[in-house]
Order: sequence, then C-alpha cells, then structure tokens
Amino acid sequence: MPRADLDHPDAIVVGAGLAGLVAASELAEEGRSVVIVEQEPEASLGGQAWWSFGGLFMVDTPEQRAMGVHDSLELAREDWYGSAGFDRDEDLWARRWADAYLEWAAGGKRSWLRERGVGFFPVVGWAERGGGLASGHGNSVPRFHITWGTGPGVIEPFITRVRWAVHQGMAAARHRHRVDELIVEDGRVVGVRGAVLAPSDAGRGEASNRTETGEFELRAPAVIVTSGGIGGNHDLVRANWPERLGTPPESMLSGVPAHVDGRMLGITETAGGRLVNGDRMWHYTEGIRNHSPVWPAHGIRILPGPSSMWFDATGARMPAPCFPGFDTLGTLEHILATGYDHSWFVLTQRIIEKEFALSGSEQNPDLTGKDLKLLAQRVRSGAPGPVEAFKERGADFVVADTLDELLERMQGLSPGGILDTDRITREIIARDRQIDHPFGKDLQVQAIRGARHYRGDKLIRVAPPHKILDPKAGPLIAVKLHVLTRKSLGGIQTDLDSRVLGADGAPVPGLYAAGEAAGFGGGGMHGYRALEGTFLGGCLFSGRAAGLAAAREAG
Repeated sequence: MPRADLDHPDAIVVGAGLAGLVAASELAEEGRSVVIVEQEPEASLGGQAWWSFGGLFMVDTPEQRAMGVHDSLELAREDWYGSAGFDRDEDLWARRWADAYLEWAAGGKRSWLRERGVGFFPVVGWAERGGGLASGHGNSVPRFHITWGTGPGVIEPFITRVRWAVHQGMAAARHRHRVDELIVEDGRVVGVRGAVLAPSDAGRGEASNRTETGEFELRAPAVIVTSGGIGGNHDLVRANWPERLGTPPESMLSGVPAHVDGRMLGITETAGGRLVNGDRMWHYTEGIRNHSPVWPAHGIRILPGPSSMWFDATGARMPAPCFPGFDTLGTLEHILATGYDHSWFVLTQRIIEKEFALSGSEQNPDLTGKDLKLLAQRVRSGAPGPVEAFKERGADFVVADTLDELLERMQGLSPGGILDTDRITREIIARDRQIDHPFGKDLQVQAIRGARHYRGDKLIRVAPPHKILDPKAGPLIAVKLHVLTRKSLGGIQTDLDSRVLGADGAPVPGLYAAGEAAGFGGGGMHGYRALEGTFLGGCLFSGRAAGLAAAREAG
C-alpha cells in the first residue's frame, strides 16, 4: 500500500476518544488517509472510554438466552421510547438514530464486535431497572453486557487498527494539537486551525499544560468532530441545567477528566452546525469521592444492587421508584428537591459483599485484566478488593457495629442539624419487620425478591433478603452519596450519515460529528433518559457511520 500524503489527508478527526478511533479505523480500512488531532498527550488515547466499566446494550443475545432472559427488538424499542420521551421538533433525527441503533443492537452489533476480538462476561447485568410502569422508563430485562477487559477491552481493537494504519502510512495521530477553529470557505468546512501545545508527561486523565508553542493548519475534504461532552466543565453543566431537575447542585463530583470541557461544541456552532437538546444530560446520584484522585473532584460511581436503604440528606427514606439502580434522573430530581445535593445509603456487610460494584476499568482489575483467578473471588465471601479499599479509605464511608454509633458518625459528615436520626431508626425497624413475611407492602423488599428470580442477580448481584439490624449481617455501613457529572445527552445534530446539520436542516458540507459531541447520534438519540450500556455503543455506532460516510465523500 503506498504511503499517503498526510499533510493533505482525506479526512481529519478531531478527538482521539472511542468515536474518533472508530471513525479513523473505518476510514483507513476503506483505503482513505486520516489524521487525528488531539489536544491531550498520547497517554490519554481512547478518552473517557478507557475509564468505563465497558457495558454494552445489546438485545436478544446468546448471553441473555443462556441466563434465561427472553428479549426482543420490539420490547427494547418499547423500553427505549418509554425512557426517551421524545417530544420536540428537534427530535426528528434523534428518533431516526434511536431506531437505527436499536436495529443494530438487536442485529449486527455483537458479531461486528466479535469480529474485532471483543468478548463478553457471561452474566448480563440489569441496569436502570425503571420507574415502575411497563410503558415507562427502564429496562424490562437485563441487557448490560460487560466487555471482557472493560473499557480498555472496548478501545483496544480500534487503537490496534489505527496504529496499523499509522504503520502503513495511511494515518497519523497528532497529539498536543488543539483545534480552535473549523475553516469554512464558500460554505464548506475544509479544515482546522489551532495551537500546538507544549509536550506533556501527564498521565491518563491528569491535567496537561496549555502552553502554546506554535500554530497549525490542516485541510481535508472531510472533518469529523468527536470531541466528547461537557461533564468536566461544571460551569457549562450548570449553564445547561434543566429546570425540570431543579436547582443545579452547589457541589458536584466529576466522573470525567477536566479536559472534557465542551469547547468544540461552540466551535462547531460557529462553523454553522446546529446544537440541540443541551439541557438533556445524564448525571449519577451514587458518586463517592475517589480516595486516589486523578483529576479535580474525581468521583467514582457505585453500581448498586437493589438492597441498600436510601435516605435523603434529612433522613427521610427515598420513595418508590427511587431505589438503587432503578431510575437515575428521577432520583436526582427527588434529591435536589430536598434543597441538598447529597444522600445516604445504609446497608450491611452482607449487602456490600454481594451488591457493590464500582464503575470504571481501574476499579475492576479482574475484568479489566481478564484475570480468571481474581474473577472467581466475586462468588466467594468478602467484598471485592477495590470496594473494601473504599470502605477502609473512602472519605464517604462510615462503618459501625451498632446503629447508634453509625448514626453518630453520619451526623459527623452532615451539615449541622439536618439529619433526623430518629426517623432513620424508625424506617429501618419498619423495613426489617417486612422481612419476616414472604409478602408485604414495602416495594423495595418486593423488588429485591423479584430481582432474585433472575439467575444472574441471584448468583452474583443481589443479596438474600435479610434484616439491616441482623448482627450476623454486620457491621453496618453508611455511604454519603454525591451528584456525579457524566454524560451529555444532547449535542450537534446529525443525519444518519453523521453529517452535521445546520440551522436550516441541510448538511454543512464537509463536516461530520460522532460520539457524545453529537448526542451519540442525531443530537440526542437517548432523549431524556438512557438505558445504560448505550454510551459506548453510541460512540461505536456513530463513529462507524461517520467514518464510512466520510470515506465515501473522499472517494
């Protein structure tokens, strides 16, 4: 294969995250030359996806069937639309992207990934279990397929393909190149301009310098924006905060590095692209402060099973369906309505051992490292090592042998006078009475029993129902939970070829967008709510579409 002129490539990809790597690899496999420009150093290649748990939403798979789960495209579409709540004119392309993505998730997605060497953990997770109604939000069945290798396992095949293209002289990755402008001539995007930044030895996710050492300009027939969302820019998160979720939190943790700042969104808009649904966003309520932070306000999300009792900052028990793992944004709305931005889990050692997982590749060394011996410990007694480390070292964890001692220590982590410990005591005692019977009126207890009908939950995810105050289940544990920023659900509006659309609805010639910057497709294919496992999948799907479409344009 002849080496390409990479000073005049067929396409430019702005951003070296998952969507950008997928787009670049598709371009190279189609015989097109591509240059990736990225402001961060090479250590951060792969972007946010590297840090992820590697969950992928798929429908009617062999893994589901092996676990006794019966799924279908029709059921998945009902769940998606019940969650998305599309209700705007701007949702025209979002609906089309949702339909196309569902077809892929129920069709070629698994085989496409398998062909690239991606494998899956056999137990399918049941994420975002819903808001309580069959026609409403949530997954009716488990669909969260955990990648063998977690986030690094998702990005590795595409890094390999891009590096192969670099070796073949068909691609280049230019790190420390920050795009400040999309070049527009005669209504067409023809390239990018920006600053060359000083070299940096910052590790993955760490802050790198912004020292400018020069300028650059690069031109190509196609430019693909894959720069991510806004989760690291709390000012921008608050500026876009929707009224329906209440007053923005005064304090938030960051689930993404600080360089996830949304700056390319405004640059794309200046070049003629249309931004939509900026008020749709996905933030978690189960954030805890990382005891070993990599970036400012670095938070980790607890992936909870359904058994922990959940209390707001005042000590009131959270109402249905605000149970752990059921309705992320409904719970966020309820918490903020209290006037505070934190809440509490109260649980037992027996629950934490069975039900606590931590989101992120670095918190799951067994799955990330494909270590079968370490993985086997998940079905033995004791909590996973990273969970125990947070219990021992995390600033938000309280452990005690008695309820009185636990409540006293919870008071120490609460603003003065707001936590009604008597109310918490009454709620725990009342809930524990419900355990004495195989029936009852406590919907959370019934949800626990219902979850254990699923083989995967019973095996590794949901503890047998027991009393919180059972000494044999102790010690008691409380966890202070914070709002954790994560994903933008809106963004640059695109058609099904990932072409950026302008205010008039027509494509902006030469300009494409994919991944979180494009709302994972169409400017927001999730609508208001996500079903989980759909963010990485949205980057894969939209990055693939952008790469193939740009290759056709260059051809």
